[in-house]
Amino acid sequence: MSVSPAPASSAVGSAPPTQADLLDFVRRTAADAELIASLPLDPEGRTWVRLEGPGGSEAWLIGWPPGTGTGWHDHAESVGAFLTASGELKENSLAARLPTDGWRTLELTEGVDRARRLPAGQGRAFGRHHVHEVLNESRTEHAVSVHAYYPPLPRIRRYSRTGQVLRLEQVERPEDWQ
Repeated sequence: MSVSPAPASSAVGSAPPTQADLLDFVRRTAADAELIASLPLDPEGRTWVRLEGPGGSEAWLIGWPPGTGTGWHDHAESVGAFLTASGELKENSLAARLPTDGWRTLELTEGVDRARRLPAGQGRAFGRHHVHEVLNESRTEHAVSVHAYYPPLPRIRRYSRTGQVLRLEQVERPEDWQ
């Protein structure tokens, strides 16, 4: 199911959307109360609806039941943005540029961890190869968020983490989640 929110700003035009364009899009989309309320929420697992993003970007409206999260992952060559529309999410990320290919296990240096709380109305943009996990730590409340990526996600790399050791576990392609 595809839903088309308000049209993207004319600043995007034919140029590929920037991180700022994507952040503007997720802000405007998250402010659409009717769209946010239309997302079916499941008490057990995340739900999502694909949206029409600006300039050929890939966009998603995602519902997060209490206690759910993504696990550690990146979005490969895509830049992106996401914003919490309702509830609160937490993002844990790495402030380090990882090699893009050719490794299975890395030992992270001290001080690379970042954490931020993203209550409703708060979000962020990020660059290529941004490694993070997104969590709804609430025990009782759903969260809903809007995400956009450009170019459309070519793959997602999933990682496991034990202490300072990050291990590549799986590479997903679009056919795995659409």
